[in-house]
Amino acid sequence: MRLDLTVDTVDLTQHLVDIESVSLNEREIADAVEEALRELPHLAVTRHLNTVVARTELGRDQRVVIAGHLDTVPVNDNLPARREGGLLHGLGTCDMKGGVAVALKLAASLPEPGVDVTYVFYEAEEIEAEHNGLFKLGQSRPELLQADFAILMEPSNAGVEAGCQGTMRVDVRTTGERAHSARSWKGENAIHGAAPILARLADYQPRRPVIDGLEYHEGLNAVFIRGGVAGNVIPDECVVEVNYRFAPDRSEQDAEAFLREFFAGWDIEITDTAPGALPGLAVPAAAAFLAAVGGAANPKFGWTDVARFSALGVPAVNYGPGDPLLAHKQEEHVPIADIERCEQQLREWLGEGR
Repeated sequence: MRLDLTVDTVDLTQHLVDIESVSLNEREIADAVEEALRELPHLAVTRHLNTVVARTELGRDQRVVIAGHLDTVPVNDNLPARREGGLLHGLGTCDMKGGVAVALKLAASLPEPGVDVTYVFYEAEEIEAEHNGLFKLGQSRPELLQADFAILMEPSNAGVEAGCQGTMRVDVRTTGERAHSARSWKGENAIHGAAPILARLADYQPRRPVIDGLEYHEGLNAVFIRGGVAGNVIPDECVVEVNYRFAPDRSEQDAEAFLREFFAGWDIEITDTAPGALPGLAVPAAAAFLAAVGGAANPKFGWTDVARFSALGVPAVNYGPGDPLLAHKQEEHVPIADIERCEQQLREWLGEGR
C-alpha cells in the first residue's frame, strides 16, 4: 500500500492499521513508510532492516527523537480499522499506529522545526528484545539515536508519562525428597516448602520513591508456580517465578541485591532483566515539552523503550494517543481527539523555533 502523507492524521492512522504488521512481518509497512519519507527533500532517510530513520539536518542547537514501533501483537478478529463515533477501532490503533501517524504527519509537514528532529519507525517492539529495532539500531548505528531528548509515542492518554520502572524475573526454588504419597513421611514435600516464600511475598510492602516529583510504586509478585511429578509422588522441587518491578532510582544490580536479600536462604536464579529509566524532567528540552503539553506528568509504571534511550544517555518520556490499558485487547481503539491533540501539541512545540 502506498501511504499518502497529505491526508489528515486520523485517515493516515486508519491506512497504517490496515497494513497488517504483526511482529516479524513489518516489511510491507516499513516499505510504505520508507517510500513516503524518501519523497520529502528536507529529510535524510536511512533504512536498517525494517526500521526507518528520517532526520532533519538544519544545524539547530538541539535534537529531539520522536519514535514509534510499526509492529502489533497478533490479529484477533480486529482488522480492518473502522470508525464509530469519536473512536477509531482496530489492531494497533492504540498501540501504537495512532502515534506513528502523528510522527509521520509531523515529518512530512514540518520542514523547518525549531529543533532538529530524528523520526524513528522501528520493528519488533512487541516480542523478545533481541528482535527489537531500537535495540538493533543502538547496537549498529547508535549515532542515529543521539539527541538531547526523546519522545516515545506509546499510548499515554495524550499525556506525559515519564521514565519507566525496571523489571526483573527470578526463579525461587525449593528442594525436597521424593517419596510415595502413601508414605509421605518418608520424603520432603518441596511444594509445601514454598509456603514461606508465598507468605513473604504476601507481606511485602512496596517502595514508593519520589523522583523528579513523581511517585513510583514498586511491585513484587509471584506470577507462576511449578512443581510436581505425578499424582502419587511427593515432589522434590518447586519453583516460584517472581516478577519485580523496581523504580528507576535502582539499577539492575541494586534490584538483584534486594531480591537476594529478600529471599535469603533460598536458591534464586535471574531469568530476565531490563533496566528502568529516570524521568529526566529537569533537562531543558524535557521541561519545555512538559510545559507545552500541560505542565504535568505521571510516572510510567510499566517498562517501555524509553529505557533504551536512557541507556544511551538520552532522557525520554512516553507521550501518545490512546489508553495503554486497551493495548493488546481485541476491542483496542483510540479516541480521535487524542490523535488530534497529540499532533497539535507536538506541532506547536516543535515549531517554536528554539
